[in-house]
Amino acid sequence: MNKLYVGNLSPSVTVEDLKQLFGERKLPVADQVLLKSGYAFVDFPDQNSAIKAIETLSGKVELHGKVIEVDYSVPKKLRSRKIQIRNIPPHLQWEVLDGLLAQYGTVENVEQVNTDTETAVVNVTYATKEEAKVTEDIPLKILAHNSLVGRLIGKEGRNLKKIEEETGTKITISSLQDLTIYNPERTITVKGILDACCKAEVEIMKKLREAYENDIAAINQQANLIPGLNLNALGIFSSGLPVLPPAAGPRGAVPPVAPAGYNPFLQQAPEQEVVYLFIPTQAVGALIGKKGQHIKQLAHFAGASIKIAPAESPDVTERMVIITGTPEAQFKAQGRIFGKLKEENFFSAKEEVKLETHIKVPSTAAGRVIGKGGKTVNELQNLTSAEVIVPRDQTPDENDEVFVKISGHFFASQTAQRKIREIIQQVKQQEQKHQQGAAVSPHHSK
Repeated sequence: MNKLYVGNLSPSVTVEDLKQLFGERKLPVADQVLLKSGYAFVDFPDQNSAIKAIETLSGKVELHGKVIEVDYSVPKKLRSRKIQIRNIPPHLQWEVLDGLLAQYGTVENVEQVNTDTETAVVNVTYATKEEAKVTEDIPLKILAHNSLVGRLIGKEGRNLKKIEEETGTKITISSLQDLTIYNPERTITVKGILDACCKAEVEIMKKLREAYENDIAAINQQANLIPGLNLNALGIFSSGLPVLPPAAGPRGAVPPVAPAGYNPFLQQAPEQEVVYLFIPTQAVGALIGKKGQHIKQLAHFAGASIKIAPAESPDVTERMVIITGTPEAQFKAQGRIFGKLKEENFFSAKEEVKLETHIKVPSTAAGRVIGKGGKTVNELQNLTSAEVIVPRDQTPDENDEVFVKISGHFFASQTAQRKIREIIQQVKQQEQKHQQGAAVSPHHSK
């Protein structure tokens, strides 16, 4: 084998330049030089001179400003097994590229070619020439948390269509029916030639990263919303991990020692709260899911009772969702519902999901929520960014309670709900102290 491949040549290199180089290196003048754009094939008279050319020139000699590469030319029988892939994004991990190539056949070798551009160029050698066909579609699969997928798709699928048009690929996303509370990820499948798949992967990851960072920023702002609540473990947002039920302790395990002064009979379970959340009528089906599966999973995950009230009339634009549970259960359930509406594109990609929530407060606490001259409610709105309204002239119900309306995005609504609950608790404690004082005072008077 005396034919050599000379690569990484400057466009200005001529046949005379190559022959002059061989003469300077005391190599026999080649019998034939076939010059192409950026590379050449050179026939040497014997194998010894070919080996000497490789050893003295490859990676060691600069010609017209570029270090040349010299190696044996790939025989015609093997040449069809070797392909070159260009324009590979610099951020694409080699594991991803290897996975793509391996789906198409047995890869014998992958080598990166020196290039002056930012994108990579690789030579790939397959075991057979049939496997080296690059014109057929190669599927690329990307896993993404379900809470991010809605923003990738965009309103009416516009984001996804744009990526398909710009990259010449076909993109599909696995069904929502495949999701469970333990597997919140969906599979994004991209089909096209390898170069097109790489370009689509860049755009898809850009959208997913943007959505992820927005969720992280929102979580960080409200990390102390409910003391002791681990936001990252809720699975509500893209950064969350699926929540698994607590494992039962092993039989015979020593129970943890209770702290000094602990009395189990004095401990109270977290108080159950009732919240009335209003969602678009067209979103009811998505929230319920096929045969009620989604709403059952949601209730199990949150540890809350979730019911959808009947429509008051056929043309109503909103339906009331009644959620009953502890503060943590409320946080989980409401967060998942907000996220579901975003994923199903009931709100545009750039639009925050804002819903109206009603909670009941004792009529005696309504004035405290409003404050003197509306001072407390105004401060509440400034603090939480939610709109808080205590409708005037309400008639208390049979439990002597009235409604407070809260409108805003998820974290704003949650913060407002917690602050209002704090006010209610303060009023209850003051009333209890007043009643205890009234009961004690006759014993001390004479």
